[in-house]
Amino acid sequence: MFKLLPGPYKQMIRQIWRFTLVALGSFFLYILAVYFNLFNLFGGMPSLKQLDNPRNELASEIISSDGVVLGSYFLENRSPVELQDISPNVINALIATEDVRFVKHSGIDPRGIGRSVAGMGKAGGGSTLTQQLVKNLFEARSERYKGILGDVPLVKLLIIKTKEWITAIQLERRYTKQEIMQMYLNTVEFSDNAYGIRTASLHYFSKEPSQLSVEEAAVLVGMCQNPDRFNPRMHPEASKNRRNIVMQQMVHYGFLSPSQYEGYQADPIALRLKSLNHNSNQAPYFIAVMRDRLLQEIEELNRQRSSDDPLDLYTSGLKIHVTIDSRMQRHAEDACMEHIQEQQRLFNAHWKGRNPWVDEGGRELKGFIENRIAPRTERYRTLKQSFGDDKEKIWKGLNTPVRMRIFSYRGERDTTMTPLDSIRYYKRFMHIGMMSEDPNTGQVKAWVGGINFKYFKFDHVKQSRRQPGSSFKPFVYATAIDKGYTPCDMVEDVATCIGNWCPKNYDGGASGRSMTLRQAIAKSVNTISVQLMKKFGAETIIEYAHRLGVKSPVPKDVTICLGTSDVNLFEMVNAYSTFVNGGVAWDEPQTILRIEDRYGNVLRKFEATTHDALSPETAWRMVYMLQGATQEPGGTSARLNREPCGQNNQIGGKTGTTSNYSDGWFMGVTQGLVTGVWVGGDERSIHFRTGALGQGGRMALPAWAKYMNRVYADRSIGLQKIPFKKPANDKVCDNPFGDRSYGDSTIVIPNEKRPADGELL
Repeated sequence: MFKLLPGPYKQMIRQIWRFTLVALGSFFLYILAVYFNLFNLFGGMPSLKQLDNPRNELASEIISSDGVVLGSYFLENRSPVELQDISPNVINALIATEDVRFVKHSGIDPRGIGRSVAGMGKAGGGSTLTQQLVKNLFEARSERYKGILGDVPLVKLLIIKTKEWITAIQLERRYTKQEIMQMYLNTVEFSDNAYGIRTASLHYFSKEPSQLSVEEAAVLVGMCQNPDRFNPRMHPEASKNRRNIVMQQMVHYGFLSPSQYEGYQADPIALRLKSLNHNSNQAPYFIAVMRDRLLQEIEELNRQRSSDDPLDLYTSGLKIHVTIDSRMQRHAEDACMEHIQEQQRLFNAHWKGRNPWVDEGGRELKGFIENRIAPRTERYRTLKQSFGDDKEKIWKGLNTPVRMRIFSYRGERDTTMTPLDSIRYYKRFMHIGMMSEDPNTGQVKAWVGGINFKYFKFDHVKQSRRQPGSSFKPFVYATAIDKGYTPCDMVEDVATCIGNWCPKNYDGGASGRSMTLRQAIAKSVNTISVQLMKKFGAETIIEYAHRLGVKSPVPKDVTICLGTSDVNLFEMVNAYSTFVNGGVAWDEPQTILRIEDRYGNVLRKFEATTHDALSPETAWRMVYMLQGATQEPGGTSARLNREPCGQNNQIGGKTGTTSNYSDGWFMGVTQGLVTGVWVGGDERSIHFRTGALGQGGRMALPAWAKYMNRVYADRSIGLQKIPFKKPANDKVCDNPFGDRSYGDSTIVIPNEKRPADGELL
């Protein structure tokens, strides 16, 4: 054929072939040079190992004992989902909009590139889904993969595209189309710190991706082009227009009928937003407190594994199974919120027109906010960094009104006030802590650390230590019972001093009447606790408190018998659980069940450990003593008999109230749950002024009742009203030691002195 062509044409054809071969050879050599990063001109690429084991930053999830995700630790909030758990509406919208030839190409789609150029992006993107996955997974455009030519305009873009093409082809060889689609949907960004289709679905529509409608799927797929620009929360109109374009594409490619589109296109976007920051976790205080413990556990796991790919709490996608029951947690949060709002209304009315920070005499503490509180705030520290020791400028900054969003029980509200006034505003709030533990397993089932985690980060379960008041008395009585006394031994309510310390009872004096030890603890008689302290000494009582579960340091001071030593709710609940658990103490309440990797492999299991603290007989007798609060005439917890939780049920409890009503406690025990509640001001000088409002039976006990009523009523939990476990053949009021080793059955310590004012109740 070529022989028939004139000589000049032969030469032209040879040149065309020569040019084509040279171009193809050059292109092939260029691809090899990029692939092998010749002379480091082009920068590196993902290794074969990375392609075989692609990783992206996955949030580590906190999963409750009943299988509910309570929250997560993350840098990028991403929660993976299987392809079969994603609505077909999402798949169809994505293919129609981003890569209609997805099932046909091998990673690169020349027709798609041409269509994108011709349609200016409206008919589908030039990059395939596989190429976009490369960007998401391997950060191909980051500094990590930049070579010497990486700063040259146009050349830089060509090199990046070449790397993405090569990597896309490699991914297509290693994974099925279904796997690539799943990886893409689990890695794509959706703005608002939502990464992956599941997180986005939960954030914008409060539903799982399997439940997404056509319209909702179109909204999310539309965001893939530009997440912030088409964010339906920030730009609803732009998002709606983009949604309709996605649905038009679905009509064009047969995924949606024209009539269906007509029915959808005018509808507004129906958002059901769910916050994705750490403040939105269920059990947020628990999750925050657990962070340090988990970091230590993961550090230990990494030492044991000695892996090149260390675990990270924020990016490894760990599954952390905890003991919290999501249903109990919800009931605890609801009960605490309902109760503390009632307390806040009473507190506001009680202090109307006055500041609630007062001294021991009830006089307002002058300069309390300015001198004690303000210098401890972040705002003050920031101003001090800016102005040094220039107090005038610092205080000017604190007294300059600014726009701010503040917490209220009616929802967040925007206002203008000075930073100093905002401090005063927040110091008027009452606070609450609640923890619930299964005494039979040592597992923590509910944890409420405060009233609002976003605005009040301080945890009142484990971080806070406050005086327990009379809720410490059971440790005093446990000492006596274990030393041979019985709940029915008679004692006299007489004024008692130890040295110069002469406390009085709540009613202001001593009745002189005889009563049983059970009646004494039921009525929370101070003089009896003081007599027992005098009998056994502070050292012995401290030993028993520590043995039962109190880990806070307790000073060798006789006043501890009335609860003057600071403790936290975490250890108090655990110590009371020892009574219910037959004298076997949990070394620490269990909070973590196991840690799994992202694939479900168990990395570590956790088991609660115990030690013997009391004999079963002593423990049972203490439970019997605690029941006196609801059963004995004048018992401090008698009102529980009128609550649903107290009907046909065995309940024990102990109230606690501290001097000037700074702290109100209630520790409630049943065979299935031991729960403690603390209520008080942020500072000890902020409190009610009367026992009618400030005692533990008023400040804390009602929250316990509200919680237990809800838990018993929730049949899905299955908590039963069952009697306490009693040792066989134990007779509560018999002296197990035969003859008395610690004096007569009636303890009488005469004293002529009058009790001092302002003692703990």
